[in-house]
Amino acid sequence: MVTAFLAVMALIVALTRGSWVVLAICVLGIIGLLAILIRHTINPDRLRARQSQRMLNIATSTLTHVRSGLNFESSEAVCRLILPATSANAVAITDDKIILGYAGLEKENHEIGSPIRTRATMSALKDNNMQVLTSQEDIGFADLDTSFRAAIVVPIVLKEEVVGTLKFYYRSAKKIDATEQAVASGLSSLLAMQLGLSELEYQRELATKMELKALQAQIKPHFLFNTINTIASFIRTDPARARILLREFATFYRRTLEGSMDEISLEQEYHQTMRYLGFEIARFGADRVSMSSDIEPGLEKIRVPAFIIQPIVENAVGHGLREDAPLHIEIRAYTVDGEVIIDIIDDGRGMSETTRESTLRASRKGAGVALKNVDDRLRGFFGRQACLEIRSELGVGTKVSMKLGPISELKVDEYDQSNNS
Repeated sequence: MVTAFLAVMALIVALTRGSWVVLAICVLGIIGLLAILIRHTINPDRLRARQSQRMLNIATSTLTHVRSGLNFESSEAVCRLILPATSANAVAITDDKIILGYAGLEKENHEIGSPIRTRATMSALKDNNMQVLTSQEDIGFADLDTSFRAAIVVPIVLKEEVVGTLKFYYRSAKKIDATEQAVASGLSSLLAMQLGLSELEYQRELATKMELKALQAQIKPHFLFNTINTIASFIRTDPARARILLREFATFYRRTLEGSMDEISLEQEYHQTMRYLGFEIARFGADRVSMSSDIEPGLEKIRVPAFIIQPIVENAVGHGLREDAPLHIEIRAYTVDGEVIIDIIDDGRGMSETTRESTLRASRKGAGVALKNVDDRLRGFFGRQACLEIRSELGVGTKVSMKLGPISELKVDEYDQSNNS
């Protein structure tokens, strides 16, 4: 600053005295000083440091919002945080169907929850490529009066699957340069990473809850006492069967304690479920509870999360067994057009449409707890293509179908599990 002041004073003196030599020297000095200032201001290292700090601030701010995933509230908060860090006039977040969050100009044209309507967004979702659009026609707004003339649409990729988009709208295409594109891509990667971390954290919590629930459901006093009493009743009448039940009982709890948080083969999950059902058949009698199974050859080796079949069978016995009729449960595993499906079918009480619709919502009690947990764990393990579907009719029975995804994408055991089931 002192140097600049002296240079300016010298320039004034030169102008007043008419010394062109001094004037030229002063001008050159000022130009040199400006060059130093400009170089210092736009130093690449300094710019990178500023951009890194800006991204770090965004990462810190957005992490708390995406911890529970992207919903309407968290997405809008993230959009508000991202907008000032870019040159965009508006920022939006979508999933694969609707707008989840929006911040910036023309918010009235982009209502939260409204369906995706631009070709660019649909293309990014389909092709998993960042879209840089420099005209209104490229953006693809259909019959919308908008001031936006350019946009960047970046796919959000989680587990190699496009789960949504991060969108930046601009009133001028001149705002989109290489830096702006890099920032957009970096923010999308940041969101995907945070979502991945939050999902891992959620899956760990869910696995822990499932372990506790499995232990509580299986070691709860009435199940424990009923099973022990059942075994005791066979000691005099059928000692051989009592020994078998006791051995299965020990194996059942050992498997529960060892593997409730692990992924296992479908064969192992099936055998563990059969142990549980065997105790219930022994308790109620084969004339009251029965089962059958049909597993397509080869599917017994696919890897699945532990406790995805047993909770559903447990619900079938606990909620489906009628006083005036026997209960039959069938387990099927098969492929349709390469997609793996597991069905658990019972001919018990069934449920009303209202109850069926509520079973996959968050619940603290009843059948919905197990079914919601199974659905969440399926999606967490196999991806968004996996789901749990329920069909039921009062007085007829219930069918629970688990769709796991293409068999070509599933993990398969390469060794024999027959001695470890």
